[in-house]
Formats: sequence, C-alpha cells, structure tokens
Amino acid sequence: MMAQPLLSVKDELKTKQDELKTKQDIELRERGQAEGETEDENVERGNWSRKAEFILSCLGYAVGLGNLWRFPYLCFSNGGGAFLIPYVIMLFFVGMPVFLLELTLGQYASQGCIGVWKCCPLFKGIGYAMVILSSLVAIYYNVVMCWAVYFTFASFTALPSLPWVGCMNDWNTETCYDDRDVNATIGENATVTSASDEYFSIYTLEKSKGIDDTGPVVWKLALCLLLAWVIVFFTLVKGVKSVGKVVYFTATFPYLVLLILLIRGVTLPGASEGIKFYMMPQWERLGNAKVWKDAATQIFFSLSAANGGLHVVASYNKFHNNVYLDASIIPLMNCGTSVFAGFAIFSVLGFMAHETGKEVKDVVESGIGLTFIAYPEALSRLPISPLWAVLFFIMLITLGVGSLVVYVETTITSLHDEFEVIRRLLKGRRWILPLVVCSLFYLLGLLHVTQSGIYWLALQDNYAAGVSVVFIGLIELLAVTYIYGFRNLIQNIKTMVGERSRLYWMSMYFTGIIPMFIAPFLITFVLIFYFIDYKPITLGSYEYPRWADPGIAWLMVMASVGAIFFYMVYHIILREQGPILKRLRNSLNPHPQWGPMLEQHRIEAGISRYVPTEEK
Repeated sequence: MMAQPLLSVKDELKTKQDELKTKQDIELRERGQAEGETEDENVERGNWSRKAEFILSCLGYAVGLGNLWRFPYLCFSNGGGAFLIPYVIMLFFVGMPVFLLELTLGQYASQGCIGVWKCCPLFKGIGYAMVILSSLVAIYYNVVMCWAVYFTFASFTALPSLPWVGCMNDWNTETCYDDRDVNATIGENATVTSASDEYFSIYTLEKSKGIDDTGPVVWKLALCLLLAWVIVFFTLVKGVKSVGKVVYFTATFPYLVLLILLIRGVTLPGASEGIKFYMMPQWERLGNAKVWKDAATQIFFSLSAANGGLHVVASYNKFHNNVYLDASIIPLMNCGTSVFAGFAIFSVLGFMAHETGKEVKDVVESGIGLTFIAYPEALSRLPISPLWAVLFFIMLITLGVGSLVVYVETTITSLHDEFEVIRRLLKGRRWILPLVVCSLFYLLGLLHVTQSGIYWLALQDNYAAGVSVVFIGLIELLAVTYIYGFRNLIQNIKTMVGERSRLYWMSMYFTGIIPMFIAPFLITFVLIFYFIDYKPITLGSYEYPRWADPGIAWLMVMASVGAIFFYMVYHIILREQGPILKRLRNSLNPHPQWGPMLEQHRIEAGISRYVPTEEK
C-alpha cells in the first residue's frame, strides 16, 4: 500500500528535475552560448566556462602588487631565508584553512559574501563588512594602477634614457643627485634625493607638503585613472564570462615578465649580492614575536582572505567542483610567486647597488617606494632600458587588473544577489551595474589624484585594508566553525566533492584542531601584538596630524568592522520577532533558504525547497 505513494514522490522529483533541465537548455540556447564551452548549471548567475578560468581568476586575485613589493621587503627585514619558516607555518595553519572555508561557502550556496551568511543570519554583517572593505580597497588600488599606466606611457621614449634619469629637468631641485650626470658631485653628509624620487614625487604626483594641503586634481593622473577604470569596466561588462577570458592574459603575463626579468637580472654584475641579501638567513630573528606577526599578516593579505572576493569567484563554480584541489593549488602557487618575485626584484637591485657603489640595504625601499622609485631607477641602468620599463609597468597593470576586477565584482555580485529590486531593474542589462559602480569609484578616487593624494592612499592602505582584514577573518572563522558548526561545514564539503580529500585536509578537517583552535589562536596573537606594537603611520619623514591618524584612520576601520556589530543589533531588533532569547536563537540558526541555489542540488543535500511565506 505504501509503494505507490513513494513511487509517486520519486516520479514527481524526477519530473521536476527533467523540467528544470529542459528550461535551462532552452535558456542556454537563447543566449547563444559558444560551442566548446561547458554549459552553465546556473543559468541566472552563470558559471565559469572552464576550470582553468576559476583557477586563474583566484590566482590573479590573490597574486597582486603586494607580492611584488611587500613580501621581498618583509623577507629581508625579518631574517631573510629564516622568515620562510614562520611564513610556511602560517600558510598551513592560517591561510589554507580560511581559504578553503571561503571557497566552500561560496560554492555550496552559489552566493557572494553577503548571501552565504544565510548559514548564520546574525553574522550577515560580516558580508557587508567585506563589501565595504573591497570597495575601499578598489578605490585606492586603481590609483596605483593609474600610476603604472602613466609610467608605461612615459617609458615609450625615443631618448637613449628614461625620463626619470638625470637632474637637469625643470622639476628637479638643488638636492637632486644622479651619479650619471656630468660633473655630478655630492658633499660630505649632504642630504640628497634621487632623480627617480623627484620624478615620481614632484613631476608625476605633484606632491604637496601634507594631507591637509589638498591642492588641485592632477589632471594627467585623472585621465590615466579614467583609462584604468575603463579597462576594468570592459573586463566586467559581461560578468563572469568576460572576466574568465581576460584572466588567461592577466594571470599569466606577469609570470612571463618576472621570468624574463629574473633571467636578465641574474646575468648582471652584483646580482648575487642582491639575492644573498634577500635570502641570507638570520636564525636569531625567529625568537622575535614581530617576525611571526608579520608572517601571519602577510599570509592573510597575500591570499586575499576575508575580503569577500573568494566567496564571489567560488560562487560561479559548478556545484561538484573539487574545492580541496583548489584550496591546495592556489595558496601554494601564490606563495611560490612571492618567493619567485623576490629573486627577480633583488637580482636587479643588487645590480643597482653595484652600479652606484652602495650597499643593497641602501637602495631597497618598502612599499610604493620599491615599485615606483627604486626599481624604475634600477631599470634605467639596464641596456635598452625603455623596453624593460615598458614590460615592467605593463606587468604591474596586469597584476592590478587581476586583483581589481575581483574587488569590484565582489561589490557588484553582492548588490545583485542581495537586492531583488536591482535584479528586476537590470534583467537583461547587467552591464549597467558595473558601469554605475566603476563610475562612482572613479569619482571617489579623484581625491587620491590631488596633490595630497599619496597621503590619503597610504592612510587607506594601512587601515582600510590592514587590521580590518585580520579582524574580519577572525570573526568569520569563529562564526563558521562554532556557530554554524564545524560538522555542518564538513557535510557541505562531502555533499559537493565526496571523500576526495588528501592527507592534509583529512588531518585538518576530520580532527578540527587547526580551524577551530590553532588558526583562531594565531590570528588573535597577530591582533594583540598589533595593538601592543601600534604606532601612527608615517610617510617617509612625514607625520600625520592627529585628525588624520588616529582620527580618520580608525573611522576607516570602523566603516567595515563596525558593520558587523551594527547589523547584529539591527537583525535582532527589526528582523526577528518574539522574546529576546527566541530572537537570538533564530538568528544563530541557518535560514530556511540556506543551501544550494539549484533545486537538484538541494535534493542531493537533503534540503527541501524553500517556499517564501507569501507563497504558502
């Protein structure tokens, strides 16, 4: 008597799946999807056409300008080769667990960094914090890219040398010194500035005396910034499909240029001294807590975790994509790129030290100074210097595009997924949203191309994308492993990929020791040490006024981190009903809509179809 009803249920489910598949096929044909590409599972949102597109997008997002300027500097300033020990430890115990966690949530729910928090509605503010953070980063990150665009144009010169060579130009000051100038002399204990420094600071940026001396917009940079945003817009115009095509170039070209620079660099006189300085181990430094703090911080930033972008790129994966494999390959390739880039950079800086008669430590600068002052000067000393300069700055642009498109797509995807009114307005015209976002970010970025722009950029880089990322990452890790539940996360992974885990992932996730205890402990250690060691930032010898740091600086931090706690209060008071304990309990349990987006995958996960209250 029971067989017939059970059979009917199975038949009904099969019929629903067949109807859904037929509907998807029709919509795919209407879109005219190109032959040879894998069909989309999710017609509304789209999927990566090929596995390689996802890998390259993740790699392009994680491998950014920081790999080029930040890691090599941290390495030689924190014990050389010895720094690799805490760096690798932090990779396995902090970086890879958070990386897998974010890929899992995004792929399982096919949602961006806001939508995934249906798994624990009280912490949905983490998603908003990530969107705010990604937006703040995108605004200033593209300014760095616009500098690279400007230097690329400047490098196309018919002169025997590059425009930042020599001190005989109109913008040079009396303190400018370049040993290649005829009759160049320098007095004992004299304060001098390099020709490349003055070209960047005085001619390119038209740098003012401080953050409170705003000055006018530097229009040559404003035009380069406009071009940079146009590039980003056309990369994003067709969503995941256009991004997937562009990353074949943006994620691979930097490796080609770095390889060329490395081959050329190691053949130059003095290169061995630069590499020795970069990797010479100072084992005694391992006892310094700051070294371990810097290693953990660099892993977090290098992998671009807690920015929301990993959720977004994973949300376009097919449901059964092997996240174990992705979370193994991408972090290792990213960190390998950092080490590899260091050899390419320091071999050339060793040559520069040899040419100028200085020690390597005297020609190395951190951050922006390494990219736009020290390294351009080193390039100017190479034979056929314009060629090397063009290659280097085009590489910077491709690195910037690879990271920037994911930062911007994080904002776009989150707005599209979260607000139904936007989806209704943009149906069939999704390109309007990238246009609006890119235009808005361009206007907001104009502050950074005023004469005080570099002061604002340094402030934003240190605070908006600094401690905020680590703090958001800690709350995310605790919310997922303890509130949503470590076992639930494991079950989500099993639903998608089965038991295809390797030894590392088995030891980490089937014991839970690393994601539940070791990783939170290490991140907490980083935050505690950061506040103990806290000092207001400086830009060279310039000290920020107190209204800027800590004033505006910590407002930037609270703009993202504060969203987490603001949303908690908002959700409990306005989104839930009943006594306070019931509201809190409901907020900590998964929303009925949580789970895979497509019905056939919800059936696989054993989750019934979500029916909104108004449809019941």
